[in-house]
Amino acid sequence: MIEAIQASAHSPAVRRRARRIWLVAAAAGLLSMSSASQGTGKITSYANVRDDATLDVAGRHMRLYGIYAPKTARICERRVRPVRCGSRAAQALRFKIRGFVSCESKGTYADRSIAALCRFRDEDLGAYLLARGWALALPGAPFQYHVLERIARHHSLGVWGVNADVIRIAR
Repeated sequence: MIEAIQASAHSPAVRRRARRIWLVAAAAGLLSMSSASQGTGKITSYANVRDDATLDVAGRHMRLYGIYAPKTARICERRVRPVRCGSRAAQALRFKIRGFVSCESKGTYADRSIAALCRFRDEDLGAYLLARGWALALPGAPFQYHVLERIARHHSLGVWGVNADVIRIAR
């Protein structure tokens, strides 16, 4: 019985089939390697945070993928010259980003800006804003984004908290 199995394993039909499987696997491996090296839409450069919590990275306008940063009261950082102003989400990004960011393109908008998943030191910047309550998860965002938004809402963080811009101190 064992001799019959060994003999059939060395038959020309089995060898041809094994060779075809090996060639298909090798071709698939080469195709995946070439598509990964041809440019996956990754951009790594210094980021300039705009007042609307979007980024300029390597001369391209990036919107953080999966989030919407609502307009909050404009606050200004006076200890920096020239004075920087922007929404609270923009200020949070300026506080976080100190150096290069890496962005992966997810698509483009009609205004030619890029929807991108951006990271600073391996931390997702969209998730950073969501966890602090300075952004909302869009309907097509990853599930984790919606969880982070609900946690921020539960803890009354950021836009879910007390509106400090309208509180007046009684005199």
